[in-house]
Amino acid sequence: MIRNEIVKRSPVRILEQSMHGGLGKGNIGVIAAPKGVGKTACLVHLATDQLLEGRFVIHVSFATDTHHIITWYEDIFQEIAKRYRLDGAMDVHDDIIRHRVIMNFRQDGVSAGQVQRSVRSMISDANFNAEVVFVDGYDFAKSNIEEFGSFKRFAEEAGLEIWFSASLQRGAPHNDGAAVPALLERYLRHIAVLIALEPCGDYIHLKLVKDHENVPVNDPHLKLDPHILLIAEGTGAEAGT
Repeated sequence: MIRNEIVKRSPVRILEQSMHGGLGKGNIGVIAAPKGVGKTACLVHLATDQLLEGRFVIHVSFATDTHHIITWYEDIFQEIAKRYRLDGAMDVHDDIIRHRVIMNFRQDGVSAGQVQRSVRSMISDANFNAEVVFVDGYDFAKSNIEEFGSFKRFAEEAGLEIWFSASLQRGAPHNDGAAVPALLERYLRHIAVLIALEPCGDYIHLKLVKDHENVPVNDPHLKLDPHILLIAEGTGAEAGT
């Protein structure tokens, strides 16, 4: 299958339709789940989808080591290539790598402003025309409204879409029964899209909790398969068949 056809048939298109066309420039999206549920896999699949579309991506990691991030990208690309029988897989792989930059920071040793300046410098000084930024491992418990709000302003000023992962404690409380984790409640006005990952037996359900200014009505019926790390349609059918 050719690259464009894979993009069209990706289950990520279903997610975009569910949230009124996607995240959109100037907006922040958050994928929330307890540790080990699949946040990084979900972020990397979204990032790989953007790369297959030909967009430039910056992946910001607050992990102590980025080698596992590269492994996630390699594994997920290989799964996509195998599942869809991607034509010229190695050429596509080499192309999308040129459109991806991974940046590593320690949250307790760097300010939000420094992270944003580094990203801005990569875009302007290095002529890396990124459109989407993925931020993995950001500690919302150590952050505050002013700091997180600066990422929202940065997204607006730079015309970026920014996706974060948020690690929740297992059994963490939710406010007002609305599925909004208490950890994220104070940040909610800066978050356009909030997706919760919910373990359901042998798969992980993607639940759309916030959709811009709309109350989510339709379940996107998507799942994350923890064995192959891919987002798939949650009807039981294999994506791409």
